Amino acid sequence: MAFIKEESEDMRIEETFRVKHEDPEEQTDLMPLKEESQHFNEMEEKNHYEKCHDFMAREISFTYSPTQKTQTRCVEFQMRVHTGEKPYACQQCGKRFIRKDKFKVHMKMHSGKKPFTCKQCGKSFSLRGNLNIHMRIHTGEKPFVCSQCGKSFKQKKYLNAHVTIHTGEKPYTCKLCGKSYKRNENLKIHMRIHTGEKPYTCKLCGKSFTQKENLKIHTGNHTGEKPFKCSQCGKSFKQKKYLNGHMTIHTGEKPFDCDQCEKSFRYKAQLDLHMRSHSGENCFICQQCGKSFSHRGNFENHMRIHTGEKPFTCQECGKSFTNKGNLKIHMRVHTGEKALQSSYTTEFSNKKRS
Repeated sequence: MAFIKEESEDMRIEETFRVKHEDPEEQTDLMPLKEESQHFNEMEEKNHYEKCHDFMAREISFTYSPTQKTQTRCVEFQMRVHTGEKPYACQQCGKRFIRKDKFKVHMKMHSGKKPFTCKQCGKSFSLRGNLNIHMRIHTGEKPFVCSQCGKSFKQKKYLNAHVTIHTGEKPYTCKLCGKSYKRNENLKIHMRIHTGEKPYTCKLCGKSFTQKENLKIHTGNHTGEKPFKCSQCGKSFKQKKYLNGHMTIHTGEKPFDCDQCEKSFRYKAQLDLHMRSHSGENCFICQQCGKSFSHRGNFENHMRIHTGEKPFTCQECGKSFTNKGNLKIHMRVHTGEKALQSSYTTEFSNKKRS
């Protein structure tokens, strides 16, 4: 019996050691701290569940019975995994947990205490495991290696997401619309479309966004920053994707092909809009007159007929127009382009008569 008790203690010590060294709660990339915590808790609960199974199997192989306390704890945990019961609830955010120790770890997030500090950059963390993961930024350590292509990652969750590139698997599915994603973080971002949540707010104008990256791009509108510069003509862009699209002007490349009419486009968005001409899809419907449009721009121009809005104003004479195209045509009056065209037309007509 004493031997069995000693084995139980060894298992507990091994588990504690693993919690300290594999807890991936560091706030990096798209996954915020609380999402890291959730991911870690789920993995820990799964591993603990497997340990309980293994431990009880070992106990049964002996003639002795396991300690009542250990057996009860494992059975209770297994039942909660099957039933989905999470008895430990956070009073501050409502999040629930299967295990009490994971609940205590979560509560450290609300306490604001961050006793583990990086000696190189001064950043602090609530858990030692988070600090250990953070240190890989400084050391460059990437211990998780893809067996198919050899690419390395700092955290196992990023390796798991990467592997789906090879398998094509999209295990995270939206229950509302059925769209699937390779990463749970991307599903959570997608869910904000349904919930309307926009957690990232611009401090300068108050506009909110579903993704942090979109906020960064928006902030460039205030600062005027255009960090992506074309090496051939010097033109600068706010986003890399716009630079990539611009480069096709120099190369002549049109990588997005329509499989129905073989027409090619520089941008995928252009191809998507073009495909509506084949499908007959009209996504934008006027609520006032019922007219429908396949392009948002055409729909917005149409709506100005009802609202009377004329946002495009001539700087020369102050005349306003409902769309930019009409303003460009009007500008020929001031540039003389229209007069030149009329003169050419008159000359051509006179020659034809003679």
